[in-house]
Amino acid sequence: MISGYAGCGEFEEVFFLVMRMQREGFRPNSRTLVAMLSVCEEVAEVRLGKVIHGYCLRNGLFDLYPHVGTALIGFYLSFDVRASHLVFNFMAIRNTVSWNAMIMGYFGVGESLKALKLFEKMLMGGVEFDSVTMLALIQASAEFGSLKLGNQIHQMAIKFSYSNDLFIINALINMYAEIGSLKSACKLFDVTPTRDVAIWNSMISAYVDYSHNEEACGLFIKMRTEGNKEDERTIVIMFSLCAESADGLKMGKSLHAYASKSEMGMDINLGNAMLNMYAERTCIDSVKNVFREMSNVDVISFNTLILALAHNSLGSEAWEVFGMMRESDVKPNSYTIISILAAVCNDETCLNIGRSIHGFVIKQGIEVNVPLNTALTDMYINCGDEEMARNLFESCPSRDLISWNALIAAYVKNNKAHDAFLIFSRMISEVEPNSVTIINILSSCTHLAHLPLGQCLHAYMIRRESSLGHNLSLENAFITMYARCGSMQYAEKIFKNLPRRTIISWNAIITGYGMHGRGYDAIFAFSQMLKDGFQPNEVTFISVLSACSHSGMMEEGLQLFDSMVQYFKITPQLAHYGCVVDLLGRAGSLDKARELIESMPIKPDASVWRALLSAYRDHCYTKEAKDIFEKIVELEPMNPGNYVLLCNVYAAAGLWSEVRQIRTCFREKGLRKPPGISWIVVGSQIHSFAAGDRLHPMADKIYANLNSLLQSMKEIGYASDLHWILHVDEEYI
Repeated sequence: MISGYAGCGEFEEVFFLVMRMQREGFRPNSRTLVAMLSVCEEVAEVRLGKVIHGYCLRNGLFDLYPHVGTALIGFYLSFDVRASHLVFNFMAIRNTVSWNAMIMGYFGVGESLKALKLFEKMLMGGVEFDSVTMLALIQASAEFGSLKLGNQIHQMAIKFSYSNDLFIINALINMYAEIGSLKSACKLFDVTPTRDVAIWNSMISAYVDYSHNEEACGLFIKMRTEGNKEDERTIVIMFSLCAESADGLKMGKSLHAYASKSEMGMDINLGNAMLNMYAERTCIDSVKNVFREMSNVDVISFNTLILALAHNSLGSEAWEVFGMMRESDVKPNSYTIISILAAVCNDETCLNIGRSIHGFVIKQGIEVNVPLNTALTDMYINCGDEEMARNLFESCPSRDLISWNALIAAYVKNNKAHDAFLIFSRMISEVEPNSVTIINILSSCTHLAHLPLGQCLHAYMIRRESSLGHNLSLENAFITMYARCGSMQYAEKIFKNLPRRTIISWNAIITGYGMHGRGYDAIFAFSQMLKDGFQPNEVTFISVLSACSHSGMMEEGLQLFDSMVQYFKITPQLAHYGCVVDLLGRAGSLDKARELIESMPIKPDASVWRALLSAYRDHCYTKEAKDIFEKIVELEPMNPGNYVLLCNVYAAAGLWSEVRQIRTCFREKGLRKPPGISWIVVGSQIHSFAAGDRLHPMADKIYANLNSLLQSMKEIGYASDLHWILHVDEEYI
């Protein structure tokens, strides 16, 4: 009875029967103790398990019955491998089951080498091994990752007549796939005369893991053609294939329909596979429908739905699902928190929500592992609480490369380039950067035009090329950095020395030419790109149109815009229209620019109208500017830059009363424009300055030199341009 209840998971009944047995004067035998130990293992009752161990020692059961020792090994393996090994060593009689338990125990805690060494001792001791031993060895070999060892285990299976055991064959196929020898897995599969569904599943799964999607589909079709009935595991594997394949949605829907009509039902694993497939294919309505259809859900189901909603910018719905999860029996884990943070905490307005989520983590005792610590740190930076972000980062006991990269990327994203540099300086003393780190820091160099640091990073990359490898993404990033930092000659040199080029490389060099007002060079590079067989994309045309705009090449720019539509069949987006409006505006064709906007097949956004407003400023079109400004404010009511731009239009025309009206409106709305800041790099240190700034320790000396420079300019005939000055006593916006 006790063994029966233990096998059925009725643990309370087991304890009740044991107590009743003792009250009635019966002594527990070895079978009773084995059942009790299995219950202690399941419910983590460490104290009682140790009491049973002591009872076995006092009554000699440990020496008489190997299965008692084996049960003790299993009990201790759940929390103390060293203790289980001591039990194993003290056993007077050890049978195959005892050896298997210890070998499997080592494998279970990732000690594959110890498992293999223990098997060697087993052979030397003359103990016969069985199929369970072979399965443990195969799994340990897969974990160890040695193809040579895997082949030896395979040969041993053949030698001892286990080569027809389907469980062994299945384990060997999985082993070869994990080790990295798909060829060996295929060979074994092909020579296996009789295959069950598990073997088919293992081979299909191996193909999917290696991204051999066509072979996986072919094998799935072959499996059904040969009359083999797929199971839920087969469908789950095929859903994972559909999730990764660019054209997998159609097959995924067919599998969904098949699973719904079959007797499989919608169990948790199958439902989660469907959720993941639809989420990867960005079919958010299907994700929600599948979730509703699932009779049982787990933490993976909730996490997949929340993350899918986050990726589709449906933060409020994600928050509702998170609330539903908290009211259910499903306990959130660290990945739930990472997903909900991504969904609802994007800027400073979300700081209180982010804090409440962090508080929930602490209250619920959710483990703050490295990924969650990184997500919380990123959230606090995005929401403006930099101090808390730094405290979290510093409190993480095991910061890895991903943690450092995430913090640097967050600073770069929030335009805190200087902070990103400081973190990078600390990082290189603790962790070796990778290409992702360098690309992030290069973004900061580009933002600050910090050429010396960019050159240092370039030298670092060249020195580390053996470990970083030749990374084309890095090379392209360096082209952009040098161009933006004013060193176009270095950008050209890198571009010319590239062993191979991509469309991103061409876009980078064309953009660089545009920044430097070298429109003809940009067009020449564009034509060379076409000769080399590259097809321009949307970004290419943004780059070349911008180059034409900054170089005053209106006719060439309009021709390129026409070719984009007529010849290359690329549908213009808002950014392209913005470039053409800017192109026409700079050339003085303001009516054409207005006509283009009004004839656009898509609704113009604020940036397109702002390009026209900038042109009106340059040509003092004050009446039209007011009309355009009202359109912009409808789209971006809280952007202070729009008010500043209209002020500049009126100031350029000398309409000071209108300037004051706009400034009054600006203040009444509670808007504030961040002060403009200039900076210069001297001796690898960044010096920042705002208008009228006297906070710098060398301010007196700087202003003395500035006055001296202004006096020298006056002496050689230069006069100050007061055109943009409002009034001396006026507060600048």
